[in-house]
Amino acid sequence: MYGTGFEARVIDPASLAFDIDGVVADTMRLFIDIAREDYAITHIAYNDITHYMLEDCLDISTAVIGEIIEKLLDGSRDEGLRPLRGAPEVLTRLESTFGPLCFVTARPTPEPIHQWMLKTLSVSASGVDITATGSFEAKADVLRERGRRYFVEDRLETCFDLERAGITPILFRQPWNRKAHPFIEVDSWQALEDLIAF
Repeated sequence: MYGTGFEARVIDPASLAFDIDGVVADTMRLFIDIAREDYAITHIAYNDITHYMLEDCLDISTAVIGEIIEKLLDGSRDEGLRPLRGAPEVLTRLESTFGPLCFVTARPTPEPIHQWMLKTLSVSASGVDITATGSFEAKADVLRERGRRYFVEDRLETCFDLERAGITPILFRQPWNRKAHPFIEVDSWQALEDLIAF
């Protein structure tokens, strides 16, 4: 059974932080676009991405997957990166009401996605705080240091790590996290907004 959540309007915005890829940025759709445009790979669809480790679910060589991911991470294709529906509106509202937004990503460097975030959200540079950990496992330490008790994440394995570290994960529903879990789950930014104590 999937986690269903809890009463609305209970999360203090000051205790909340966000992952970026698969939560704010529609990175997997850009992956599919790059595969089609640069490699003429036309046989994959969004719902085919049933595992976070793409080589475990897609009929694409590991080398090509690596090349596409490099293009995603270096910022060279960010013009095609779109936000998930509702993310800019909710995040802009949060920043204007409660101050800087906290993001923790497993990306190796924050610069390209920071620039994309500033273009995507109606916030100043000081309104977006991004920590790039370079690994999924390092997220919990950063969140504890920042005093964040809730984290919106799309990678199910990371949610289990966070829970063990005393942080409450909120799983953002995606095709690659459809396994049984005990966590709060949202399927849209509107559903997430309903949990926040504005």
